Amino acid sequence: MILTEADAPRVRNPIVGYVMVLAAATLFGVNGSVAKVALSSGLSSLRLTEARCAGACLGLMLIALVRSPSSLRIRRNELLRLAVFGVCGVALVQLFYFLAIHRLAIGIALLIQYLGPLLVAIYARTFGHERVRRRIWAALALSLTGLALMVELWKGVALDGLGVAFALVSAVIFAAYLLLAEFEVGHRDPISLMAWGFFFATVFWTVAQPWWSFPAGRVGATVSLQGRLAGWHLPVWALVLWVVVLGSIVPFSLIVAALRHVSATRVGIAAMLEPVVATVVAWGWLQETLAPVQLAGAGVVLVAILLAQTAR
Repeated sequence: MILTEADAPRVRNPIVGYVMVLAAATLFGVNGSVAKVALSSGLSSLRLTEARCAGACLGLMLIALVRSPSSLRIRRNELLRLAVFGVCGVALVQLFYFLAIHRLAIGIALLIQYLGPLLVAIYARTFGHERVRRRIWAALALSLTGLALMVELWKGVALDGLGVAFALVSAVIFAAYLLLAEFEVGHRDPISLMAWGFFFATVFWTVAQPWWSFPAGRVGATVSLQGRLAGWHLPVWALVLWVVVLGSIVPFSLIVAALRHVSATRVGIAAMLEPVVATVVAWGWLQETLAPVQLAGAGVVLVAILLAQTAR
């Protein structure tokens, strides 16, 4: 039976919610370096995303079938919403992010994309008629300041206009994803929600990039783990499996489950831990440079997350 608000009252536990979203952000951050190594094999970012969506769809569908097959049932009035959630919230946010990083530095693209939580707060205040506490606005300002420090925005970055447009679209879609997910978890469990989300995302990618043209030969290749682990080698399929399971199934499910306990605005702020983790992991593993000001920026983001948690 599909879970609804009428079937069982929602019991909120903010601590559990924050633990979930911070764990998800950590996994997403680590996943960035794993994906970068996988992409060094010549597998394109869009093809990796296609494999990621298909693998996550299969895994989540199997989990849902084992846990509760009836949870996968869809009512007629849900079909369009779930399709929009999957195509826009899961597939397109990744598409526009990848389009942005082709024209912008990754850090700049992430900074623009993380305007999403600010858009969620604005939506909640203007359209949802919710009271957004001053600490939330302060936390949003601090987190964006910290991200700006991490990417050293003041160093005369030449911004490509189309790249900025792609990143802004990604931010809007990211905000929509959080709001759609917050609404949908009131009607079905997180596993089945993400299963259908990845299903419709997979359908989108299958139409955009037919599977018969997938470069399967590259998945069997072996690549160096680079950086401090350059002496180690793994097959690309093992890295893709990590991206699917620990970079998609687990963190996406945690994010959606967290929305049962904390609001979309707070989830968005806590998720800003992702670029902090991504930067630190890239420094420790791939030996990418990490200046003192970037460490300071990471600290500012963490302060912003803690500040958001104190706003009850």
